Amino acid sequence: MAKLETVLNGNFNEILSRIENGILGGSVSASLEDASDFAYGSTRCSVRVFERYSYVGGNRVSLSVTLYEPEPDRVCLSAIASGGSQALFFKINTFGEEAFLDKLRELL
Repeated sequence: MAKLETVLNGNFNEILSRIENGILGGSVSASLEDASDFAYGSTRCSVRVFERYSYVGGNRVSLSVTLYEPEPDRVCLSAIASGGSQALFFKINTFGEEAFLDKLRELL
């Protein structure tokens, strides 16, 4: 597994849109597997689960992205990539997971 956590300043909807469009437009094999959105008062949270084929690893990897806005224009991001290993008991290669997170880093 590979993980990225950070706090961003900016518009929640614009950040979410940039992530969705950038991930889906950045790979022919990328797909949005599912999405969840909820709000309570002015607090918002969105979860996106993406998947794509990793040519390096020869398998599919997933990227779960959670955006949380505790106050206006302050967005907490947590992203976790998984599924990049082909081994049965040990994680041999995580190149696909890191590459998926690198794409998200570029978008941010």
